[in-house]
Amino acid sequence: MTAPTTTEPEPLREGQEIAPGYRVIEHMRRGSELDTYDAWSEQRYSRCFIKTVRPDQAREERVRRCLESEARLLLGFTHPHIVRAYELVERPDGPVLVMETLSGATLSHIIEARNRRLPARDIAHLGLHLCSAMRYMHDRGYLHLDLKPGNIIADAGRARIIDLNLARPPGLGHGYAGTPCYMAPEQVRGGVLGPAADVWGVGLVLYEAATGHQPFDRGDEPPEQPSEASWTSFQQRCPQLTEPVPPVRTRRRLPATMADAVDACLAREPAKRPTLAELSRALTTVTEIEEDAPVPHPSADLLPDGEPTQPAR
Repeated sequence: MTAPTTTEPEPLREGQEIAPGYRVIEHMRRGSELDTYDAWSEQRYSRCFIKTVRPDQAREERVRRCLESEARLLLGFTHPHIVRAYELVERPDGPVLVMETLSGATLSHIIEARNRRLPARDIAHLGLHLCSAMRYMHDRGYLHLDLKPGNIIADAGRARIIDLNLARPPGLGHGYAGTPCYMAPEQVRGGVLGPAADVWGVGLVLYEAATGHQPFDRGDEPPEQPSEASWTSFQQRCPQLTEPVPPVRTRRRLPATMADAVDACLAREPAKRPTLAELSRALTTVTEIEEDAPVPHPSADLLPDGEPTQPAR
């Protein structure tokens, strides 16, 4: 006997009202729990970006609470490197989070589409922007816990963090909230989480921006929320618990101060990682060196964007 098939509900179409005063321009993406839309605000006479609960997840209290928590954080934060939220609209079929529209591409798209690594100065500025945003969040009692290139927009020369879905206060973690190949080792283990977990995240983003390589991505991510029975399997598929990250200079020639700082961020033990303030100071030193450096002679071994022609061995 053939099992009945379930039909996934269709997203809203162009012109439909998603909340009072907001009409859909385009459905952007469907995740496992949320839909995102490009929408028109009749109040602001402009486009906006909307997150809402998928219709088939509307009765899931955990999903609703998670989106509401992100909305409260974004509505309370005012920082140039964190996306702004305009309002949270409560609807019977789920909350609707309204945010500003950002015009740039995600960092993941920039790395993949250009198929090249960022210049050292851009990497340093990216790191400074991320450190600034994380220090702001930490001062207000929250960790981000999901820093990755897909959650960062390059918007008019500024890095903007767009997803605070997993943000929470420091303390004991439950071990499976996050993107597996980007989670800090203590996050995978379900240990005590503090600012060092976000230092790991910043370091891994900078490593990928510098090398074009994500050292823990095996292309077969386990479920975001494994059952207790699959817990051991989940940890076995997170190589950051046992495998050290190859030093960044094995893949890319960088200023020594930057390379050492990125490598230090990816120490498996949280206590061995630098603080965000220390990382900021190291990256500031790099930007000053880069900005004062003379333009290389065409015969030098640098590409036009400042990249080496091959990684240093």
